[in-house]
Amino acid sequence: MPQAPPIYENPKPVCVMDASGALGQTLVERLLNQGYTVHAAASKQSDLNGLKKLLGENKQLKLFRFDPFDYQSIVDAIKGCYGLFYMYEASQDQSTYDELMVEVEVRAAHNVIEACAQVETIERVVFTSSVTAVVWKENRKSSVDVNERDWSEPNFCRKYKLWHALAKTLSEKTAWALAMDRDIDMVSINAGLVTGPGLSASNPYLKGTPEMYEDGVLVTVDVDFLADAHIAVYETPCAFGRYLCFNHAVCLPEDAVKLAQLLVPKAPCPPPSDELGLKQQRIQNKKLNRIMAEFAQGTHLELYE
Repeated sequence: MPQAPPIYENPKPVCVMDASGALGQTLVERLLNQGYTVHAAASKQSDLNGLKKLLGENKQLKLFRFDPFDYQSIVDAIKGCYGLFYMYEASQDQSTYDELMVEVEVRAAHNVIEACAQVETIERVVFTSSVTAVVWKENRKSSVDVNERDWSEPNFCRKYKLWHALAKTLSEKTAWALAMDRDIDMVSINAGLVTGPGLSASNPYLKGTPEMYEDGVLVTVDVDFLADAHIAVYETPCAFGRYLCFNHAVCLPEDAVKLAQLLVPKAPCPPPSDELGLKQQRIQNKKLNRIMAEFAQGTHLELYE
């Protein structure tokens, strides 16, 4: 996607937290390339060392170690920044993603948004959530397409042990409630399954995959598109609310086979099964597509010039 020029000739500093994962690293790299000073915050020193090695010496890159349960370390990382890109880098293994992880992620979201309220320079927060915070509910078979207004139902998630969906739903709701209470300008990106290095069949997002495919809501997003979407909603003054983010819907049997191969590369390649059938896509991201189109054309600021 073509990169639109940033809002400011000399962009104000921003923070990427947690910068240790694929999305965080991609965001840091893109923001630096656009001239931003970036506070890259990670919870492990080894991740910070990896970032430094990946990006080299750059005077506009400042590294911070933070603990999502150490309020002061969060404040230190975002102090002097005008924007925050926040994503929680949780376990990528279903076997370790349990109900306790839900509590951890909710507490972390609360602490980060509360810290933003105490840093006077913060102008916008981009909160990374998930499509799993949107699609899981009792009445999933309705004919109405899923969009940003929908929320997964916590009781449904608990009933079927959909811990990833529950964590994303409750942490995002917590962030929204606190952001509104503290008068923080926040937008959220509800990402599909992020494809790229490190993706495997044990990813907690994938619990309930057959049902998501059957419902027409199984969607994926590559990390480059996802990073571009974060920057687009950050730099577009009129961006608001939630944005479903994906650039591929898995609705055909051959698409399902390709995803299976991506998840388990060494497994035998099965032929597309007629039993899977063609599914009608029942999830829309028109709201994000409009923002992305305007951003690519450089028209996202016209009303504000």
